[in-house]
Amino acid sequence: MLLKKGRNVATIIETDSRSFGEFLLLPNLTTKEHAPENVDLTCDVVKYHKDDDQRLRIKAPLVSAVMQAVSGPELAIALAKEGGLSFIFHSQPIADQVAMIERVKRYKAGFVASDSNLSPDATMRDAVELCERTGHSTMAITDDATSNGTFIGLIGSNDYPPDSFDPDQSVMRYASLKDSMSWGKTGISLSDAYRQMWENKQRVLPILSEDGRLDRLVFRRDYKEQTTHRLQSVDSDGRLIVGAGINTRDYKERVPALVEAGANVLCIDSSDGYSEWIAETLQWIRQTYGSAVKVGAGNIVDEQAFAYLVEADADFVKVGVGPGSICITRQQKGIGRGQASAVMAVSAARDRHFQETGVYVPICADGGIATEYEKTVALSLGADFLMLGRYFAAFDESPPEKVLIGGRHYKEYWAEGSNRASNWARYDVGGTGKGLAFEEGVDGYVPYAGQLAPGVQLTLMKIKSTFCNCGALTIPEFKTKARLVAVSNVSLQQSGHHGILARENSAQSS
Repeated sequence: MLLKKGRNVATIIETDSRSFGEFLLLPNLTTKEHAPENVDLTCDVVKYHKDDDQRLRIKAPLVSAVMQAVSGPELAIALAKEGGLSFIFHSQPIADQVAMIERVKRYKAGFVASDSNLSPDATMRDAVELCERTGHSTMAITDDATSNGTFIGLIGSNDYPPDSFDPDQSVMRYASLKDSMSWGKTGISLSDAYRQMWENKQRVLPILSEDGRLDRLVFRRDYKEQTTHRLQSVDSDGRLIVGAGINTRDYKERVPALVEAGANVLCIDSSDGYSEWIAETLQWIRQTYGSAVKVGAGNIVDEQAFAYLVEADADFVKVGVGPGSICITRQQKGIGRGQASAVMAVSAARDRHFQETGVYVPICADGGIATEYEKTVALSLGADFLMLGRYFAAFDESPPEKVLIGGRHYKEYWAEGSNRASNWARYDVGGTGKGLAFEEGVDGYVPYAGQLAPGVQLTLMKIKSTFCNCGALTIPEFKTKARLVAVSNVSLQQSGHHGILARENSAQSS
């Protein structure tokens, strides 16, 4: 609701600016079917038409922030294995970001392109040097030493004696040749490929096209990975999904490099998403790639900004200005909105757009999630998935070092708006790019939280348990059934333990 605007007076929005922590969920009927193992947290990442069958989806609604202190390749790999998605930070040279993307895409998973290849004329010296350079223990031999050449055979580090071979000998001396092994045809399912490997007692199964060219490799060592991480986020080739942040300055050079590296989705990362710079970036991407490249944009806090980004053809919209734990944009510039209010406003606009057009544009709640239960509140208020910084920065896999302070371990954590990050492309509005005129974020520490996998698994279990209490088994159903109530300060105090002295090893609110 708007208060009437007078001459020389700003328009005032007559609503509260609320945060997630100001709400509690009311329980609904929990039936026998409402068990955590029955809850499906799959969510859409990019827009789709209601009749579309092909969607980019992840099985856990958690994505890592586009930050130097958060989203490196190790965290991207670990999070994708647990069903989430990382956006590798863009405040670095293009080549370095590309290398991080390629590292994630090479990691493992199912049908893998052969990155280490030799020709039949290669020597054992060539094989050893390639093995040392790439770290790969298996190399394909093709007629032209490319990943899609006519397949001849394989050679692995276990196929030759490490200390008693002539380096000038041909690799064909030790290679396992095509005629002596089993191989699959392009189009084979991953489960059938694994079965064929086991039946033929092979460590590697080449996948060949009809004309005998090498298509992919399937490794037996990946079988346990596939079965252990059943929620993992993978593409059609079985490779881990990874996102990448971009900015509105060097996108004409950065985007092609990231697309070539295999990034599955991009995010235009800006402190001010309601901007012509964002629209111009989206326009260039659409003119260059059409709808093939998926790209989201942000950050925004209201309906009119959502409409602007949807008109500009964003695939998802990121919500949040100023709510992050290390963000001081509101203090510095007086710009922002309570994150709960922002998510509610934008999700209402998204739902109206879907009703009118049949096109659903997911929204990402970025920041303002201080406690574990607030993740679930954010989903109930309309967020499709959650972007987290502080939460992921605390894990082993985040880029910063672990430090010891006062007898307790912490991880370093700094904002992209801090001088340390020097991410002028995110915060400098129409400036010269010579640096930040003033900081919009701080540099600090977060309590160390150990490895990512058990931490994320516990978080997902808490979310699933809350869904059951609210009588819901999916995120869309949860949004429909969730009932919330605003809480007083006294209610907030009673949300944690109170009136007792807790043992140090007892469960604590996070």
